[in-house]
Amino acid sequence: MIAISGYVAFMMKEINHRFRDRKRACFAAILSFFFFIFFLSLSASTQKEKEGTRLNVLLITIDTLRPDRLSCYGSPFLKTPYMDALADRGVLFTRAFAHTTTTLPSHTNILLGSTPLFHGVHDNNNFVVPQQHLTLAEHLKKNGYATGAFVGAYVLDSRFGLNQGFDVYDDKYERSHQKKISLAERKAEEVVGSALGWLKNQRSPWFLWIHCYDPHDPYEPPEPFQTQYRKNPYDGEVAYVDFALERLLTYLEETALFEETIVVFTGDHGESLGQHEEATHGFLAYNSTLWIPLIIAFPGAKKTQVNQYVSHIDIFPTLCDLLQLEKPSSLQGLPLLPLIKGRKLPSRPIYFESLYPFYSRGWAPIRGILSAKEKFIDSPLPEIYDLDKDFDELINLAGRKNLARYRQKLDAILKGQSSPDAAQARRALDREALEKLKSLGYLSSSPVVKKEKFGPDDDVKAFLPYNNMAVQAIELCAQGRSGEAIELLKKVICEKKNLDSAYYNLAIILEKEQRIEEGLQILRSGMENIPESYELFFNYVTMAVKAGAFDEAITIFQEKRFLQMETDPELLNEVGIAYSREDRLEQAIVLFEKALALDSQYPALHNNQGNAYLSLALKEKDARALQKAIQNFKKAIEIDAQYPFPYLGLGSAYRQAGNLDGAIHCWEKAIELNPDFVTILYRLGLAYMEKEDYRKSLYFFSQYQRRSPSLPEEVRKNVESLIRACKAKLQ
Repeated sequence: MIAISGYVAFMMKEINHRFRDRKRACFAAILSFFFFIFFLSLSASTQKEKEGTRLNVLLITIDTLRPDRLSCYGSPFLKTPYMDALADRGVLFTRAFAHTTTTLPSHTNILLGSTPLFHGVHDNNNFVVPQQHLTLAEHLKKNGYATGAFVGAYVLDSRFGLNQGFDVYDDKYERSHQKKISLAERKAEEVVGSALGWLKNQRSPWFLWIHCYDPHDPYEPPEPFQTQYRKNPYDGEVAYVDFALERLLTYLEETALFEETIVVFTGDHGESLGQHEEATHGFLAYNSTLWIPLIIAFPGAKKTQVNQYVSHIDIFPTLCDLLQLEKPSSLQGLPLLPLIKGRKLPSRPIYFESLYPFYSRGWAPIRGILSAKEKFIDSPLPEIYDLDKDFDELINLAGRKNLARYRQKLDAILKGQSSPDAAQARRALDREALEKLKSLGYLSSSPVVKKEKFGPDDDVKAFLPYNNMAVQAIELCAQGRSGEAIELLKKVICEKKNLDSAYYNLAIILEKEQRIEEGLQILRSGMENIPESYELFFNYVTMAVKAGAFDEAITIFQEKRFLQMETDPELLNEVGIAYSREDRLEQAIVLFEKALALDSQYPALHNNQGNAYLSLALKEKDARALQKAIQNFKKAIEIDAQYPFPYLGLGSAYRQAGNLDGAIHCWEKAIELNPDFVTILYRLGLAYMEKEDYRKSLYFFSQYQRRSPSLPEEVRKNVESLIRACKAKLQ
């Protein structure tokens, strides 16, 4: 615009110079005016054309989605009309692959355009995306885009680092005291609804990422899908997500936003559903979990299919090409525009891995490559498949091939795609926080060492049948067949001493059978056989706290050293409880504060922190501690209004602060939510007696007496005396 305005000024000056007399000057002025109008029009047209290239971007990722459940991929199982509608608008890739089989690393691959070898995020539980990496959201934001993300599950919580570059990162799940943090999720309709609320307030250009978690296990579709697909609830989850997307796609249609938006639709990984003896995903690396749907729709696109092998890391560079933006140097994928236009891409190997079993279970790693429609899976029991003839990977050709050649190709990929900074993705505290915990004796100095050499017995395929039996034992227990479950797990442990799930599942069942000391002994044995298992360690600490072995929980916490300890709020909560029960309140508060820094929306943490401050206030006569106790109890109630324990604590804090009415209100709410809080009846009786409301006082004392038949003699006599006193006042 500036250049054109300068040119107009130059032309006007030149015209005036050439036509000096009045007539000519008048003519020149008119001519200059028309030149100005012409170039202004040209400028506006150029600017409009430029803005027209700034299409919006909508990224939809569906967790755990198999392509063969979409009717546009030829599904015989169900109809997915809204997902199909996207395929009708653009390009469907019939052979798209994930690089990883779990959620966080797969989304990191998509949003960074690089493999785990480069960014270092290999698993859900042990990694955080390093800040120095450029995300798709950051790249688009730098180019003038509004950015919003709406995710469906805790595994993509902002603490794991994928919020980089988003103006809004909506990871607001309903938090309940009844569920573990790791199980927090929300339904697709809620995710889509929140995303639509954001979208309706945006002006172009914008980048919106929507993640729906529903097809992930457990498969619990809402009605009518639960009834309709009762025999195949996974299919019901997929059908439900398709239904949930209808609101979004209808809005895009009705507002003509489809004409201004690139839509990328994909899954993060698939689901085995029993293929290759894998019930869900995350263990093996077969096509049942690596093959994913990929649809790219954009204005002017023709409905077509592409059969060449592509992958998640190709999405970022493809968007750059479609938006005519510079591609960051960190991208490892290829832009798919040539394929979309009917040409071929250069043949290249696609790297994949499945490292959850390695990082979380200590099993052998799985890595491999897809190359020229052959698939090489490197593990102690290697596999090679001809995917043209055997896409379901039923015939292993490794025994007929030169494995050294395949391993050389894989080694070249490992070297070529790796970054020296990848190790920074491992979870770690900042140095100051780490030193603080060490100084308090919470962490030892050296981490648990992982095994480096693996044999056939360490292969995931060797573990999986036994792991399936460990899962089966939990199902037997749920059916009331605990005896059979216990015997099955003892058999598994006898045959496979290094399977962690057998130990902690057995301990869980023993705990349910009120055999908690036996459960602790099983976990001790497991930790001796598998010292690298964080799950065994976590379960041991948790069970020790439940058993009242607080000193033991603290001791094992101080002895062990796992990276996960530093960023696991649930573990820090358990150990904080142990410190509180040992009357080491200051140390408990330090751990609770650390845990709350990791997860400020954890209601149990706020409740336990409140109890620690309340105990400190009573012990030290500290008014500030009492106020902090009240603040924490209120926060726990704000997060989860159905959580009874903080009402109990807040009532006690109010009573200590002299707010008798507040105490009564909280205690009545606590017993409403949990009628088993029998001792509150006694407190309420005393509180109403103090208010001289003897009718209510008598009611609560009588209820307490009736519901506590085994009171110690001294307590029983005291209650009887209080009841007589109330009756006397009422006469």
